[in-house]
Amino acid sequence: MSDLFWPGDERAGELVTGAAWLTAMARVEQAWLDALARAGVAPASAELTGLVGPAELAAVARAAEDAGNPVPALVALWRERAVGPGAPWVHRGLTSQDVIDTSLVLLLRDVVDRIRAQQRDQVGALAALAHTHRGTLLAGRTLTQHAVPTTFGLKAAGWLTGVLDAAEALDRVALPAQFGGAAGTLSAAVELARRRGHADPVAAVSGAVADATAALGLRPARPWHTTRTTFTALGDALVAGTDAWGRIATDVATLSRPEIGELAEPAVPGRGGSSTMPHKRNPVLSVLIRRAALTAPALASTLHLAAALAGDERPDGAWHTEWPTLRDLARRAVVAASHTSELLRGLEVDTARMRATARAAWPLLTAERGSVAAFAASAGLPGGETPEDDYLGVADTVVAATLARADAYLAAGR
Repeated sequence: MSDLFWPGDERAGELVTGAAWLTAMARVEQAWLDALARAGVAPASAELTGLVGPAELAAVARAAEDAGNPVPALVALWRERAVGPGAPWVHRGLTSQDVIDTSLVLLLRDVVDRIRAQQRDQVGALAALAHTHRGTLLAGRTLTQHAVPTTFGLKAAGWLTGVLDAAEALDRVALPAQFGGAAGTLSAAVELARRRGHADPVAAVSGAVADATAALGLRPARPWHTTRTTFTALGDALVAGTDAWGRIATDVATLSRPEIGELAEPAVPGRGGSSTMPHKRNPVLSVLIRRAALTAPALASTLHLAAALAGDERPDGAWHTEWPTLRDLARRAVVAASHTSELLRGLEVDTARMRATARAAWPLLTAERGSVAAFAASAGLPGGETPEDDYLGVADTVVAATLARADAYLAAGR
């Protein structure tokens, strides 16, 4: 898949596409029907895989307008095309939102797995940069101006901290199934179990819910039709990622300016050129990462707005708002993660330029030290002559602590 409006979209592959969603919805319906059959609520199951294929996506999408979502049209097709006594039992006891929510969780689980792998690569690359450059002198800058000396290792450790924070936020996200029926009571499924002769129909349906949830590999949860924490938490975790990557891209774009020249993106033939200026080597990866970082927070805020307006037992419109929002946020986060990994793997660091710039600005970079010395003298503090060092304070200690955290994170994932 590619998107002319979002260069690089093909890096997300088939994640959260229409075809992937169709497959995921079929998986949810199959898991539920199988569970009903095993529980003795349905007389038999039926095979749904492949009964509705990607070639029919356009027709299903058109039919979705009549119900406001694609599930009723799909259910009609599955019941019509499935074979055997289980065919009429497709979707019995569920509601459309059960299928939509659970299938979206399946799609997002694949997104989470992809981004986690990218984040591990980024942690490794950033740890290597922080370690290699923990003594590389760099002019620290605040509010765009020279401030005090620092090291490029400390800057890389700061980038690393952001990525680790985002990775840990993503690890905390729960991925539950949604099986609640029309209004969260599963009353239709319980009634069917009663009519099928179950002495304890509630237990039979509860067992089917647990069975279907396990078959999908999701976390058990009570119905969450109007408690949308699953999607807001995931949205926030994805934005934590784009925030961290955007911060890295912003620094790289700034430090790769010709008048600074301390960093450069990986050199790739044909990348970074201009339609009219042959000398240009634009920091395209950083530009595209920043694009994602600038647009992602608004998408996450849409999820929060939808959650706040999820009224009654199932919402009208708020729930529907989530689908394209999650698709765009998820795919854009995957693309930004890929761009960031590529950027970090091949980042060019000009240590000589960093040191030369810092030494040229040394009177400004050490002005704070002079003011501290003047204050100390006026206060009668001991200390003697100002030492001839690089005035780096706790920089190396911070780098060491960040590297230890990165090592622990990588070790936990082995």
